[in-house]
Amino acid sequence: MRTIEAEDYEALSRRAADIIVAELKRKPDLLLCASAGSTPTGAYNRLAARHARQPGLFQRLRVLQIDEWGGLERGNPACCEMDLERKLLRPLRIGPNRHVGFVTDAADPEHECARIARWLEANGPIDLCILGLGTNGHVAMIEPAQTITPRSHVAKLAKSSLKHPLLIDMKPKPRYGLTLGLGDILRSRRIILLVNGAHKRASLARLLQPRITTRFPASFLWLHPAVTVLYDRDAAGSLPAPS
Repeated sequence: MRTIEAEDYEALSRRAADIIVAELKRKPDLLLCASAGSTPTGAYNRLAARHARQPGLFQRLRVLQIDEWGGLERGNPACCEMDLERKLLRPLRIGPNRHVGFVTDAADPEHECARIARWLEANGPIDLCILGLGTNGHVAMIEPAQTITPRSHVAKLAKSSLKHPLLIDMKPKPRYGLTLGLGDILRSRRIILLVNGAHKRASLARLLQPRITTRFPASFLWLHPAVTVLYDRDAAGSLPAPS
């Protein structure tokens, strides 16, 4: 696990975008597994600016949405799909033929997870996975639990996850999550975990202790050979600077 401390959120976003662009230059049909929410927004904005200057770079980029709130009305602004549509897919002009994600209002959520699993089996593995870190240690919608499901699955959401910024004004809250599994994520060729803000200090400090437990799903990233944890100074707090 490689750690990089950025001076602030802007520097973190710039570094993350640079990594994505470098990987895309190496593999033009890169399969990017993308997370919604505020943490990767700055990186996505920088990719949009790069697209304005160099649209050809993104012509073959493929995007897999890592998770989705379950049971919302399709098109709800709080959906992860809508968040990614605004920040990543539309700015980079990635159409439905190069993007796949969970359907929030699928009639059979288990069948929907099986569909994503089949798609990933046929089109994967993921080349670059962008993750955020939950305050309870979750990644994607893989919550702390006694056991962990390795493949795409319907997830029971923790109370802390229902306080996500996308859901602040929503009533009622989503009833469940649809998410890739840790096995899917750990098969990625490269993983970047983005951590920003003082509210993530405790979870970041815990992650950087090499102890693996299902009660802190992000700890399983220690099993991957190519993980970069990119965090800003607010998240670092009193952590020693990475060597």
